[in-house]
Amino acid sequence: MRNEQRLPTRTPESRAFAERVQVVMSLTARLNALPFDDLAGRDTVLTEIFGGPVPDSLTILPPFYCDHGLNASFGERVFINQGCYFLDFGGITIGDRVLIGPRVTLSTAGHPVEVGERFAYITHAPIVIEDDVWIGAAATIAPGVTIGHGSVVGAGAVVAKDVPPLTVVTATSIVERKRLKPES
Repeated sequence: MRNEQRLPTRTPESRAFAERVQVVMSLTARLNALPFDDLAGRDTVLTEIFGGPVPDSLTILPPFYCDHGLNASFGERVFINQGCYFLDFGGITIGDRVLIGPRVTLSTAGHPVEVGERFAYITHAPIVIEDDVWIGAAATIAPGVTIGHGSVVGAGAVVAKDVPPLTVVTATSIVERKRLKPES
């Protein structure tokens, strides 16, 4: 992935990350248990999840799931539909007037693909969604991806490379990228 960074596991930094995940998982459970019309309660919990105030024009419909919270930022008039997952450890930046459909996953973290390294590191890279983007239902955006302004990501698409501005992308496919080395 582009701009990939690695966090070694079994370190004080990775323990701090795991502790934050536990806090945010509790907060999202609380958010998702609120009555739908409790907008003030929703705003309070979202402020805790994201570590500070969010724009008044931000709409996030529960259920909503997040793993870190501190590395997400939102522009004005952003709409996030139900059932979305934001794995934001690597950073998620969302521009103005962005529409995110139901069940969208923005995942900034993962693990190395080499078998011998998978448990040794958490990999992460930022996702940037520029102004006026629409992401359709159940799309998945991979770490390190930028979606250019005005673009549309079709429902169910898996986006693993940058989307140029004013572009429509759709579909899923399996593309063999490389062969992994067998374990020794």
